[in-house]
Amino acid sequence: MALIMSDVDRFEAARPRLEAIAYRLLGSSGDAEDAVQETFLRWQAADADRIEVPEAWLTKVLTNLCLNQLTSARARRETYVGRWLPEPLLAGDTMLGPADTAEQRESVSYAVLVLLERLSPKERAVYVLREAFDYPHREIAEILDITEAAGQQIYHRAKKHVAEGKARTEVDEAAARRIVEEFLAAATSGRTEPLVRLLTQDAVSVGDGGGKIPARAKAFEGAHAVATFLRGLFKPSDAKRKYVGGAPDVYATTANGGPAIVAVVDGRVVGITCLEVTAEGIVAVRSQVNPDKLVRATRRWAAMDHGEGPLHTL
Repeated sequence: MALIMSDVDRFEAARPRLEAIAYRLLGSSGDAEDAVQETFLRWQAADADRIEVPEAWLTKVLTNLCLNQLTSARARRETYVGRWLPEPLLAGDTMLGPADTAEQRESVSYAVLVLLERLSPKERAVYVLREAFDYPHREIAEILDITEAAGQQIYHRAKKHVAEGKARTEVDEAAARRIVEEFLAAATSGRTEPLVRLLTQDAVSVGDGGGKIPARAKAFEGAHAVATFLRGLFKPSDAKRKYVGGAPDVYATTANGGPAIVAVVDGRVVGITCLEVTAEGIVAVRSQVNPDKLVRATRRWAAMDHGEGPLHTL
């Protein structure tokens, strides 16, 4: 006897994909969860028996909710304290979504999430649906209520904008750990020269504290400026420990598929630094220290294997 799937079960089966789409579109796990929950409420209010293709219906509702959020987010970010950066997700987080192809892995890399902030909401939606989830242009057009030709034009424009950013080098977990170990050894050496050797000449460093943790709004630019800043950032101090509630243990990990450093105090993630790596060296160092954007990472950290333990204590 065949089991009949309830409306709730059908939605829950789609939830992981919906969350992965929403995270790529919004760059925030909390906002993604809110969008998915609102989609669920609309699903419950609808007559599900009259919806021919539930997956398409759910994707359309979710995507348009995210488009509305992206439009209002632009206004909110004008009043955001400091630089707004996406929320990084640690390895194994289900919200990272599919990672079977290079395109899927690239679409959720931290470097690309930063680049997606430059796109219009519609460009971002088309890029994510096509590049990360391989939706046909016809379906994307139906989701966004545009013509297929318009959707293709938007996609090519968005892909060109993303391609104009620095090309990231894909690394496996072992290579990511080596990169982080080398970076940390240089950052904690007390000298700038080892760091300069790891950085590209046009390297940048930026942080997001959300007005809750000190983070410089203006990016440091150039290898020497970045190295000088990082030397100070990774130097232990009572002031830093006061802000985060203790002496952070620093681990090598991966976030959004790339090498990352996670700082932890008593099981609570207090900072994630994502390294953007190219063939020429480290081109960007982006630190997320806004506590609001580290809640999910803390939950994920509790479930992770921490390997050989911390590499350093600040």
